[in-house]
Order: sequence, then structure tokens, then C-alpha cells
Amino acid sequence: MLTEFARSVVVGGSGAVGGMFTGLLRAAGSDTLVVDVAPPLEQPGECLRADVTAPGPELAAALAEADLVLLAVHEAVAIRAVGPVTRLMRPDALLADTLSVRTGMAAELAARAPGVEHVGLNPMFAPAAGMTGRPVAAVVTRDGPGVAALLRLVEYGGGRPVRFTAAEHDRTTAATQALTHAVILAFGLALSRLDVDVRTLVATAPPTHRVLLALLARVLGGRPEVYGEIQSANPDAAPARAALADSLAGLSALTGGDPAGMDGVFERLRELLGPELAAQQERCRELFRTIHRTDEEGETDR
Repeated sequence: MLTEFARSVVVGGSGAVGGMFTGLLRAAGSDTLVVDVAPPLEQPGECLRADVTAPGPELAAALAEADLVLLAVHEAVAIRAVGPVTRLMRPDALLADTLSVRTGMAAELAARAPGVEHVGLNPMFAPAAGMTGRPVAAVVTRDGPGVAALLRLVEYGGGRPVRFTAAEHDRTTAATQALTHAVILAFGLALSRLDVDVRTLVATAPPTHRVLLALLARVLGGRPEVYGEIQSANPDAAPARAALADSLAGLSALTGGDPAGMDGVFERLRELLGPELAAQQERCRELFRTIHRTDEEGETDR
């Protein structure tokens, strides 16, 4: 066995994120029970239909035996589950969750289960992309051997745990997720108001625009409620969107004023990127080279 978790319970294990962690645990040798209110008929492995916020006898017994309980459910469900679940867990067991917002869960744990070992894991990627080489934000509410074991398991699966406090996590993801998605969606909404033909854009656009189109298409392949939750649940998302709106207004003001004002914008942004500037410029050049190679291969195929 490659994990210390002989028995695990993954609540919401039928979903994409829960399924990813279920697969990781089972691959490491953990006897893992998937719990869901509506598991699919084709769910592989052991599965229990149950409501984690009101555990019945079968779920209560599984929670009492588990070395790890992982909540891969929406924030409202996970927070309501803290009290019922932690009352049934063994004192030495680990509670974990996969929420994309941390401050609410931290407050609930402090109020209802301050002595429970806990870590929140937020994969900073779509589960379909795979964990190998990708960051997993880790917020440790109460440290212990179970936390260390779960982070080792993430590393075994190829992930790269990055530790944050709850406040640091929400402030950072407001920039990396909420702000990023807002930029992409706002770009798409602006295009929809400009009376342009998308086929013409694709045929004539420079690489920068084509990357934005590709990002928009990727977002649109996801679930609207997930992106909506990222914008609404994170307490730092609204200030991030306000900063975006103010920045767009500032750029608009520059167009009618002193053209030299753009020099100041570039200088400020170069200072922001600092030592990362050259590395990110090279990453962009490689991205554009990839687009060019793909175009050439497409022409050859035709």
C-alpha cells in the first residue's frame, strides 16, 4: 500500500474532482467508498447513496471507520456537513475538502471542529487535464500526520502542493481564477457587441487575439454554474472585478489625453512582472511558435 489511508470516504466522488481523488486513493491501495446523493449507475467500485449532511447508519459506520474523509462537494454542502461528519470521525482521522473558497470553511471548522486535523485541497486545473506537474493549492487548518500523508499522496499522483493560509488562498485565486475568467468572458461579451464575423477573425487575427479566442472557447466548454460560483463565492472576487473595470476606464481615458501616458502604464506593468518578465515573454514566444506550427501542419494536411 502506498498510502497510510487504509479506509477512505470520498463524498461527491462521482464528480470530476472527487473522481480524480478517488482514483488516486484507490491506485495507492486505499479501500475507498464513494458517497453521493445520486451516484451514476456505472460508478466503479464501492458506492453509497447518502446525504452527508444527515448521515444514516450505513454512512455513519463508514465515517467512524475512515482514516480520511474527503468532501468533494459544493461549499454550502461541505460547511453543513462539518458538524455531522466530525462528530462521527475518529479523533486521529483526517478531514479534507476540495473547495475553491477557503475562508468560510476555516470559520466553520474553528467554530464546530477546532481539534480536527484538516486540509483543503484546490486543484488549480480542470481534472480532465490530469494532475501531473500541476499545482494543487493546500490550506492547512490543523496540521498533523494525516495532512502530511495526503500531501505526499498528491505528490505521488504527480501534483505539486502549494501551501497558503485561507486568506492568502482566496486573495490569490481572486486574481488567478475570478479575475482571469472575468477578463475572458468580458472579452467575449465585447466581441458579441462589435458586429464582427468570427470566421473572419479566425482567418485574419494575430496570435494574441487567437489565444484569447481559444481561452474563451475553453471556458465555454465548462459548466456555467461553476464559473458563476467562482465569481460569487470568493469574497475577494468583487474587488478584483472592480479593479478590472477601473483599469479599463483608465485605459479609455488615455486615448483622449497625453499619449505619453501609455509609457507610464508599460513601466508600471514591467515593474509588476519584475524578474518574471523575460521568462513570460519567452513562454509567449513558444506559445506563438506552437500556433504557427499547428497552422503549417494544418495546411500540409489539406
